[in-house]
Amino acid sequence: MDKNTKKRAVALKYDQNRAGAPVVVASGHGAVAENILAKAREAGVEIVADPDLSELLARIPLGREIPPELYQAVAEILAFVYRVNKSRLKAGKTD
Repeated sequence: MDKNTKKRAVALKYDQNRAGAPVVVASGHGAVAENILAKAREAGVEIVADPDLSELLARIPLGREIPPELYQAVAEILAFVYRVNKSRLKAGKTD
């Protein structure tokens, strides 16, 4: 990321027990992005850096589900997060 590009962060919420796609629950750049990332770290949420995807997700209004065009990309990230969480549980790490 070059100096002129501000950091961007988007947080998604996905409930496996509810029908529907992941929902954008937070989005921002600069200081807001830093705050989103800090809150995620505090909560032990896995952070995945994908500038292109975050740019697309940032266009979605808060509270809205992601569009079908982004399902595959988000599904790949969710699968990665689930694998990491499973590995942490097996290793006894629950932070």
